[in-house]
Amino acid sequence: MRRTAAPLAVALAVSAVLVTGGTSAARPGTDRPSAPHEVMFVGNNWDGTATVVDGRTHETIRTIDTIPDRAARMAEIVARPDKLVFYLAIQAGIGEGRAQYTDDMFTTHDGRLLAVSRPSFADVVGIDLASGAIRWRFPMEGYRSDHMGVSPDGERLLVSDSTANKVHELDIRTGAKTGEFPSGDTPHENNYTADGERVFHASIGRVYTPTDRPVLRQPYDTLKGERVFQIVRTDDMTVESRWDMGKELEEAGYPGMASAVRPMAVAPDERFVYLQVSFFHGWIEFDTQAADPTVTYEGEPTVGAVTRVVDLPQRTTEPRELYVLDSAHHGLAMNPEGTTLCAAGTMDGYAAVIDRDTEEYTLVDVGDKPYWSTNGVDGSECWVSVSGEDEVVVIDYDTAAVVATIPVGDHPQRVREGVVDATVLKAWAR
Repeated sequence: MRRTAAPLAVALAVSAVLVTGGTSAARPGTDRPSAPHEVMFVGNNWDGTATVVDGRTHETIRTIDTIPDRAARMAEIVARPDKLVFYLAIQAGIGEGRAQYTDDMFTTHDGRLLAVSRPSFADVVGIDLASGAIRWRFPMEGYRSDHMGVSPDGERLLVSDSTANKVHELDIRTGAKTGEFPSGDTPHENNYTADGERVFHASIGRVYTPTDRPVLRQPYDTLKGERVFQIVRTDDMTVESRWDMGKELEEAGYPGMASAVRPMAVAPDERFVYLQVSFFHGWIEFDTQAADPTVTYEGEPTVGAVTRVVDLPQRTTEPRELYVLDSAHHGLAMNPEGTTLCAAGTMDGYAAVIDRDTEEYTLVDVGDKPYWSTNGVDGSECWVSVSGEDEVVVIDYDTAAVVATIPVGDHPQRVREGVVDATVLKAWAR
């Protein structure tokens, strides 16, 4: 169901921009522009929309159409048998019977443009927030687009090209390609370091295949494809480090676990990374700088080691063959202080707020199929999309209390922090 913002919510959002105490407007007699308004974008994957929510009041401001060119794209797909096959395959498999229209989203720092990856259309588009028109479009080399990442300076955009096994780097303002780096099968998440010099990236393999049991270890590995966790340098797009997490887990004493790294959370020191892997109800701590002299590669000690594997409660009674795209849990965030994790328990119907040091946790029942977690605009809250409920649940990191439940569109998945220019908010209010 598509929802439009209530006029009162829009008026409140605009008022917050124009009054002191909120995001300040330019003073009379100056030409200093207003600072962009802090919002959260919720991608409604099956709707082809993005819900814009005030990052502090939790009021819905507007719903954006992310597929205004749907007729043109469908005409292209129907005219190309190869594209049509993949469109239908995505709908039947990964999309759980529905097309995937809105995956990931990032705004430019001025709050005037929103970049959106659209899996079923195998592209990324830049949408003008004021007019809703598409300003640029970048088609994938393959047949599906997926997760993205944005550089700290807001200028570079990464997008995973699912079937081409690579990640494209784009100029976020123009959509022009500026680089690429290789990945494994089905490249997935991309996270820049704070200085923008490196990217933590993972590929998840063919999560749509039916070979989901570790007792089928060899055919399982073969059919799932290459699944890697890697660190990439952004100056020349070279792979600095690469690991098979299944092998790393086996070396740490946990054989038979999957290699596919799902969402991750990078600690403030950017040494420790917290991971979810396919089929696992819990989280993993990986030290990217640990050296193991007992394991060598080309005569040198390998770097990187699993340091903790922590279980969370398994509530589902579904067999693992019915897990959504192999995801027991899919969504992991960490507060800015690096003290607390927030995990989306996809098949278990909860969000877990976890003390990073003690491993103690509080479970928050959120409903059917929580599918992503991320920090809110000031880092004090964890925003969890609950795709089966068409809601986003906002949880306080300190208390693990639910502070808001926000109705959104059909099948929300990715939630991202962003900004909207004050003049755009005014245009929306007209």
